[in-house]
Amino acid sequence: MAICDTCGNDYDKAFTISKGGQSGTFDSFECAIHAMAPVCNHCGCRIVGHGIESGEGMYCCAHCARHAGQTGAADRV
Repeated sequence: MAICDTCGNDYDKAFTISKGGQSGTFDSFECAIHAMAPVCNHCGCRIVGHGIESGEGMYCCAHCARHAGQTGAADRV
């Protein structure tokens, strides 16, 4: 059994995720997202999908990118 780095649950089906130089052990994807997903530079929510990336940072959606001053971001093409 392994202990989740986020919630402390001791779980027999825990797993490890590595990203760059960071790694962690988790009991659920919810805990892994909370610990490792990037944060939107505008609203602060966790970015679970691809998001919008610019030279200024990461955004959860085109709406947040535009509000942060990024031009050309669109939710639909």
